Amino acid sequence: MAGSTTAERGERQQKSSGPPPRPRSRRARLRVIVILGLALVFLGFPTVWLFYGSDWLRAERVSVSGTRVLTPAQVRAAADVPLGKPLISVDTDAIESRLRRKLPRIDSVDVVRSWPDGIGLKVVERTPVLIVQKGGKFVEVDDEGVRFATVPEAPKGVPALELTLSRSSSAAASLRRFGEARLVREAVVVARAVPAAVARATQTVKVRSYDDISLELRDGRTVVWGSSEKGAVKARTLTALMKASPGARYFDVSVPTAPASSVS
Repeated sequence: MAGSTTAERGERQQKSSGPPPRPRSRRARLRVIVILGLALVFLGFPTVWLFYGSDWLRAERVSVSGTRVLTPAQVRAAADVPLGKPLISVDTDAIESRLRRKLPRIDSVDVVRSWPDGIGLKVVERTPVLIVQKGGKFVEVDDEGVRFATVPEAPKGVPALELTLSRSSSAAASLRRFGEARLVREAVVVARAVPAAVARATQTVKVRSYDDISLELRDGRTVVWGSSEKGAVKARTLTALMKASPGARYFDVSVPTAPASSVS
């Protein structure tokens, strides 16, 4: 009987040395995937339970810092933190929104999770730079022109704002163009721009129009400032003018390149 040909022997050798069948390889990969999936489930479940199901990481206390006029109790009440809720699911943005809405005195607040069981409220209150008398009480105005609180007594050292808009055509046009809120903001800009020594001595900031803002000092002196423009230049000019004329009672820096002063 004739032996196998060279071609037949080569074909048998190729079949015996070829790669293993593909179905077996796919089954092995599937087995690995299933094992990894089960491992993730068993490892992840305790973590999820720890954060959401256990009694260890729940909001149980609220700490408040940074208050000056407000009390921590007022801040806690307005924050309305959902105590007993899983700490990780507490909506810190919602707490911040409630605080800013309910307590306008708050300028900014940082709501942080304090693990394992606390919420921290870091508050920054608005500071009044002017006050407006209204019906026997006083409305506080901050450095952005925001009227944020009404108090029964005027804060010490805070100048009063008087909107004494004249009946002149220019004043009426100024009010129509800018509006009362804008004129209040202009007064705030002036109050922040005056030299520190003058600011401490200022009793009243008077606004007659956009271009006619003046200061009444506690010792009776008057400073005509004009508009809020060129505040830094006007501040330097006023400082020099007061040094040069210590006995003057009237100072005009509305045009800082041509300042004036007088004793009356």
